[in-house]
Amino acid sequence: MRTFAATALTPPPYEALVHDAVAEIAAHSAQWADAFGLAPTPAARARLAKADAAALAARACPDAPLPAVRLLADLVTWLFAFDDRCDEDELGTDPGRLAPALAPLLEVVDRFGTAAQSGYQPAGPTAAALHDLCRRVRALGRPGGLLRFAAAFREYLFALLWEATNRQLHRVPRFAEYVQMRRHTGAVLPSFALTDLAVGGLALAADRVDPRVVRLDLLAADLVCWCNDVFSYGKERLRDGHNLATVIAYELSWPEKAALTEAAARYNAGLAAYGALEAEVLADADARLSRMLESRRRWLRATYDWSLLALRYHL
Repeated sequence: MRTFAATALTPPPYEALVHDAVAEIAAHSAQWADAFGLAPTPAARARLAKADAAALAARACPDAPLPAVRLLADLVTWLFAFDDRCDEDELGTDPGRLAPALAPLLEVVDRFGTAAQSGYQPAGPTAAALHDLCRRVRALGRPGGLLRFAAAFREYLFALLWEATNRQLHRVPRFAEYVQMRRHTGAVLPSFALTDLAVGGLALAADRVDPRVVRLDLLAADLVCWCNDVFSYGKERLRDGHNLATVIAYELSWPEKAALTEAAARYNAGLAAYGALEAEVLADADARLSRMLESRRRWLRATYDWSLLALRYHL
């Protein structure tokens, strides 16, 4: 599938960069995951190592301060570890079991990284690691960024219930529904929020709600997810219907190869549309909005390059 994706997808036309300290970032995130027990078995540690979260973060933030890139890498590590837990424990196929597992995570997010109150302890290693992430986001001293991160993370948690319900019912979502929910199940928006904090791309509220900027932000999230869907299709088609190609095949009654080709074509068309709209917005963007948009470009390129190299989604 990597060969198909590499030939069918248009590489994002942005410079491919990697943070100079990528090895140090990787070592830190591995130690961080071990300290919280996110991957408690040798098999779990091996799966998490295949994700290479640090490489993705180092590509998305190639020139950000080291502590900020470590924070992003730890977030991505947490997301991969929780995804593995949902697969291994089958939480991701049973909303009745997943819901109580999400409650302590939602409690952590609702506390916004505040110091532990009397009697409060995060419920288990996953919640404790998430509390550490929220605490570090709070320590950056940017309340607006913290609020955006928390709001996006809540949307991610609730979207996981939608996904688990579909799996329990053996339901393939319709295309429009899938596109809407995929950007949340992929946890792209909380990752964008941390990236904006890392690079000083906290755009003004007026810019954030500009329809063109809203469209760019959502399209960037979609493109990150669709790129992943095409690269990971060979593995995910054996699991369930949460993949862009699978949804297209089901909705249009197309064969697998045609649907996969169409998924790649939609990614390519989205990438072209993104570039055209971004050029229009950049024409009168201030420095903060320009940095935000630069971070989105880097995420697009980072996802593509990381997907070419990472072992997580290759059989």
